[in-house]
Amino acid sequence: MPPRQRLSPAGRRAQLLAVGARLFAARPYDDVLMEEVAEEAGVSRALLYRHFPSKHALFAAVYAQAAEQLLADTRFDPADSLAEQLVQGMDVHLDYFVANRNAVLAANRVLAGDPVIQTIMTNELDALRTRLLAVPSLADERTREAVSGVLRSWLVFVRVLCVDWLTHETCTRSELRDVCVGAVLGALRPLLAEDPAPDWPPPRRPGTAG
Repeated sequence: MPPRQRLSPAGRRAQLLAVGARLFAARPYDDVLMEEVAEEAGVSRALLYRHFPSKHALFAAVYAQAAEQLLADTRFDPADSLAEQLVQGMDVHLDYFVANRNAVLAANRVLAGDPVIQTIMTNELDALRTRLLAVPSLADERTREAVSGVLRSWLVFVRVLCVDWLTHETCTRSELRDVCVGAVLGALRPLLAEDPAPDWPPPRRPGTAG
């Protein structure tokens, strides 16, 4: 066990979350043991359980922190076009999904249906939908409701497709991103007075599918 560091309660919690995030990213959920988290952090199991009473509680805290960071990193810059903002948001999420494949699969497969984990994911998707609704110019409340419904369904589609891709990479990362972006742009076009992305899809250069 590494030598124990004296940390404030907030500092200790942050340290345990960092260790938990690293282990949940490195291995399947069932292979991560709380004893190992304590050993990696250089603390007793009793201290770990004072902060997180179960592996589920630790994972939920790790995933909630990740969701907050994803929202912070998804900028939706008003100076960018809708397509550019969608690409940036997809890239942020795909970077996390690839780096934390085991954690993402745990949340969506091992813990599928778990109310705590599902609430974390639902809240992030709702926040993304709210921010995306501010991007296109919407003529009236009816259009806004229609666009909101499309975005809600699209975000679920992206989640399912990305989880499947993490299990079986049937296309390149760039192709996956462009499929997701193209799907929502195609769905929004009939609802908006102006084409939200007249230059989409971008032309592909020969031999650069990945």
